[in-house]
Amino acid sequence: MPESPISDEMLAGYEKDGYTVARGLLDAADLERWTERLADIVDGRVEPSEGMLVMKDVMVVKGHVQPNSKLEAIAKIQDYERDPVLDTYTTHPSVLDCVERFVGRDVMTIHTMLINKPPNVDGRHPLHQDLLYFPFRPADKIVASWTALQPVTREMGCLVVVPGSHRGGLLQHENPDWEHLNAGYFGARNVDDELEKRVHLEMDPGDTAFFHPMLLHGSGRNRTQGFRRAISAHYSSVDVRWEWSQQQFFGRNYRVVRGARSGQFWDGERMEESTINPLDYVSLGNKSDSGD
Repeated sequence: MPESPISDEMLAGYEKDGYTVARGLLDAADLERWTERLADIVDGRVEPSEGMLVMKDVMVVKGHVQPNSKLEAIAKIQDYERDPVLDTYTTHPSVLDCVERFVGRDVMTIHTMLINKPPNVDGRHPLHQDLLYFPFRPADKIVASWTALQPVTREMGCLVVVPGSHRGGLLQHENPDWEHLNAGYFGARNVDDELEKRVHLEMDPGDTAFFHPMLLHGSGRNRTQGFRRAISAHYSSVDVRWEWSQQQFFGRNYRVVRGARSGQFWDGERMEESTINPLDYVSLGNKSDSGD
């Protein structure tokens, strides 16, 4: 069996800090194919797949920015699993070889995004925890992958992470008091003390960050005239429980992408008596800061 791109040292770093980066994991041909697919969807040469959300930036929607192209209007594509080209990221053997190291052999995909972050908009995402968006527990059985499609620098609004913050609980989140905030970009409350601990993850094309769903992370403004593009997926072990009180989430089915049940859909344990409501962790109020 070939050696995993995630070494024992990287795995230990992930357990300690909540993240690690596999440098040069994916090659230029794959990155170019996914970038071209983004353009084909946004420019109308390809129809969005079933369930796909093509999300415009809030500043474009509200008329504060007039984009120079269709691509400059788009913040991200979400839920691309049914697109035959973009889904090759979700099922990429090199990505799954890494994911196995964090959650085990039997893996399913639970969320996908291609982030475009155009120029001339705010585009920040405040420090947050991804577990807010997922019904599955335990958190240690979930991991995110995030691959740079182009060079990602601090000036472009790279990812920021707070090492070790994954060892706490799920925090209250809110809409920060910002003039321009994209829908669903909640921020963790009362994390000002964590801002000094941020690490900026500048990445080259093909570099891939893996991080824990409890890790505080975010991103800053794109201060350049280019795009800051990345493709991302969240995975979990099939050996998880559904712990939300809601028994469905936007009608999503969770597909097994590696292991003995590959190609099937998750049908695991649901805690029907659970009182966990994700909205209990979202409120309005105190100001949150970002990844800047």
